[in-house]
Amino acid sequence: MSDKIRNICLLGHGSTGKTSLAESILYLTGMTDRLGKVVEGNSTCDYDAEEVKRQISISTSTVYANYNKIKINILDTPGFFDFAGEVQEALRVADAGIICVTAKDGINVGTEKAWKSLTQAGKPRAIYISKTDEEHADYDRTFNQLRERFGNSVSALAMPVVEGEKVTGIIDVVTKKAYRIEGGKRTEIPVPAAEADRLNELNEELVENAAGTSEELMEKYLDTMELSLDEVYGALSVGIRDGDICPVFCGSAMSGLGTTVLLDAIVNYFPSPREGGKELDPDAPAKAIIYKTISDQFGKFSLFKVLAGKVTPDMTLVNARSGANEKLGHIYVMQGKKNTEVQVIECGDIGAVAKLTDSKTGDTLCAASRVEAAPGIEFAEPCYSMAISPKVKGQDDKVAQGLNRLAEEDPTFSLENNGETKQLVISGAGDIHLDVLCSKLKNKFGVEVVLSPARVPYREKIRKKYEAHGRHKKQTGGHGQFADVKIRFEPQTEQEDMIFAEEVFGGSVPKNFFPAVEKGLRESCVKGVLAGYPMVYLKATLYDGDFHPVDSSEMAFKTAANLAYKELVNASPVILEPIGTLTVTIPDSYLGDIMSDISSKRRGTVLGMNAHDGMQIVEAEVPMAEMSSYTIDLRSMTQGRGSFVLKFARYEEAPAMVQQKIIEEAKALAENE
Repeated sequence: MSDKIRNICLLGHGSTGKTSLAESILYLTGMTDRLGKVVEGNSTCDYDAEEVKRQISISTSTVYANYNKIKINILDTPGFFDFAGEVQEALRVADAGIICVTAKDGINVGTEKAWKSLTQAGKPRAIYISKTDEEHADYDRTFNQLRERFGNSVSALAMPVVEGEKVTGIIDVVTKKAYRIEGGKRTEIPVPAAEADRLNELNEELVENAAGTSEELMEKYLDTMELSLDEVYGALSVGIRDGDICPVFCGSAMSGLGTTVLLDAIVNYFPSPREGGKELDPDAPAKAIIYKTISDQFGKFSLFKVLAGKVTPDMTLVNARSGANEKLGHIYVMQGKKNTEVQVIECGDIGAVAKLTDSKTGDTLCAASRVEAAPGIEFAEPCYSMAISPKVKGQDDKVAQGLNRLAEEDPTFSLENNGETKQLVISGAGDIHLDVLCSKLKNKFGVEVVLSPARVPYREKIRKKYEAHGRHKKQTGGHGQFADVKIRFEPQTEQEDMIFAEEVFGGSVPKNFFPAVEKGLRESCVKGVLAGYPMVYLKATLYDGDFHPVDSSEMAFKTAANLAYKELVNASPVILEPIGTLTVTIPDSYLGDIMSDISSKRRGTVLGMNAHDGMQIVEAEVPMAEMSSYTIDLRSMTQGRGSFVLKFARYEEAPAMVQQKIIEEAKALAENE
């Protein structure tokens, strides 16, 4: 059965027509009775309320079409970089990818990223030049750009018929036949004389690339300078599967022009799941990987691809990660948000199941007789952080619950309750990503939130030795309170936590009060004396003091220790800021701008650089406080071509001017609270 299945993902920059192409396929194959349109909010793929409102794809949508007795599963991915995790989910289960590029705009960053993603994933690539019938569209210019950027493996399988300045038909470059779409149906027409030379040129290039897929074909081609149609068909299948040929199609999703030529190629040339993935085994015990989770206030759907055997209702499978048993109930195939119950999902096919209890995206479900985890899904680390809080006080639990539910379907953001800064910090791929999550909290879980800058967890330390005196005396009638301590404070480098020691002679402070002094100091260290940040690398030695046989108590000695701690303002205290190790990957042309930005705008130090895979990798150290907007800034500086990883390295003394600013901000914050 797997040979009757094709799993295709649509990739590319935002607004290049991916969703419209999927809608055109669904309509022309009779899967829908109307052509869904993104701008009208009625597409099968973009059904989420946020997608309808924003008129962009936010999550990967799974739909399918039946064409010439082949089931084509289509994974329509978002083009905006904030939702790159959705692309990774689709790539995990697709057997080939089609990159959408418009005939007006040509190659852009999204094209390059999609090509790279497919190459890294080892998946066959194809390109669809969309919007060929729109004003200022230029198929030849775009095709030539593709050839120049990606090499001679790029081969046209379709070209438009242009009469005057209007696209009126499509030519199948393989068969050299031309078609027109009339009333939603394809009608063959003669190839216009004006297109004959260009058609012959593209056909020759295609046949030459087809010949290059085997020595035998190449020998025949060099002898005769031609191949039979059947030989070309066979060679295209091999070449596309192995990545040696990248077929280029074209058309207009709105009119349906070119869609049938594309469908014919998907059926005839694109690999089946068995051809596309070595991990498939129809005869083995059941095994499936969950590639996506859809979660809302009513529950969750787990979308999966069957890697071995087949999946049927009421099966019990084992989660290879947790070891938990998952009893499957009804199983479904997905058509956007619509699900249709089925009795079996065959090997290589895509399905869905509701209400799994202990399974998440990336998990493998296996028959108990053979529990083996398949490779999961790797997501980029979140790189843009903001503090998140409810608009209405007292709804913190509601926010946390909603975000936990959203995390079930979106594993690309993280949540941290930072006890040090007393903020709930949400981290994602960018500002649009976080904005969408906030909108979903409101629409799905009824809680409005506010985003604010995440506070930087600074530290404080002293730079010189200081002997402090803390004396607590209070008389209120009856037992009073009395404690007197002399403590030597000094910097140390052994550990962040305070080191406590005592050198008391002659019982000036009884031993039973030592723990109270230490406890008082440890509680005090939570707030530094400059701006209220934790005091680190401190050594405190209790060396003298006094007590009263009646009025002294643990509480009194804790208070006295705190009074001594406050004298650390005299021990040359300073603020430490977190320093991160930054690794930026960029095209060579942006190197100067990036290095200048790191050193001048972000107080960073460039440590070195090296070239790898056509890109420049810059290593630097930067204060974390200067990096809050770097995700957005880098994207702007490099037109989306740059990426980075930032990891905490150590704490370092902040410059005097920066320290003063931190102290002023801390005072203002304390006054507001």
